[in-house]
Amino acid sequence: MFTHDLGASLYKTWTAEQRREEISKLVEGYRQGTPLGIVCNLAEIIAGSRELAKDYLTACMPLAERQAAVAKETGGMRSLLQEFLL
Repeated sequence: MFTHDLGASLYKTWTAEQRREEISKLVEGYRQGTPLGIVCNLAEIIAGSRELAKDYLTACMPLAERQAAVAKETGGMRSLLQEFLL
């Protein structure tokens, strides 16, 4: 059976350092135009939980950048980004 885990089973074998490096690359992608919602979703998959993704993302992005990113969004996307970034 084909599953759509987007690599989640592989990421579970990674060290915290490998996860941090990969999530740092996602943040760089955001800075170059990747939608932040996609970055947050992939960060959650790589980190293994929303709480860990938040830890990695907040370590990779300065507070002012996170606040500006959340302020740009509206509705449900703003709520989602707040969970990850603030």
